[in-house]
Amino acid sequence: MATLAPSTATTATGATAGTAGRYVFAGVRIALGWVFLWAFLDKLFGLGHETTEKAAWINGGSPTNGFLGRAVAGPFKDFYHNIAGAGWADWLFMLGLLGIGVALILGIGMRVAAAAGALLLVLMWTAVLPPANNPFMDDHLIYAGTIVGLALTHAGDTLGLGRWWGGTALVRKVPWLR
Repeated sequence: MATLAPSTATTATGATAGTAGRYVFAGVRIALGWVFLWAFLDKLFGLGHETTEKAAWINGGSPTNGFLGRAVAGPFKDFYHNIAGAGWADWLFMLGLLGIGVALILGIGMRVAAAAGALLLVLMWTAVLPPANNPFMDDHLIYAGTIVGLALTHAGDTLGLGRWWGGTALVRKVPWLR
């Protein structure tokens, strides 16, 4: 009996598995975007989830000082302690969270978001080596791989502005902005 390739298999609702997969990846993209955007908003305004209002960036707090100054462990502990609370580190971290979050939610600039997001997540992974529940693997590495996969599969084109973004004159001229 012949089987159909996953991209042409029909689901019970009549949609192809490829179509269903695109919507699943779009949902994952938006969810990961919200993870980054929420972290930005919480650190900016001190919404009380991880950051108190008193520690909010707009109230003079440092988005990097808390975690990097007190919670890091492992072989890179001294490196992270030395940059904790530095103005340049705060700005890079917050711009990264905002840019990655917005790009993922909108589905634009997915290549840049994937590179920046994977870098940020791997750096966060190195701050807690070894992870608490596994010799080397944790959610930071899984998220990093997922974001790269989302960019490679053009997940921004479904439920996002990726297709439009890819057709703009800027992106046609500078394709790595896709």
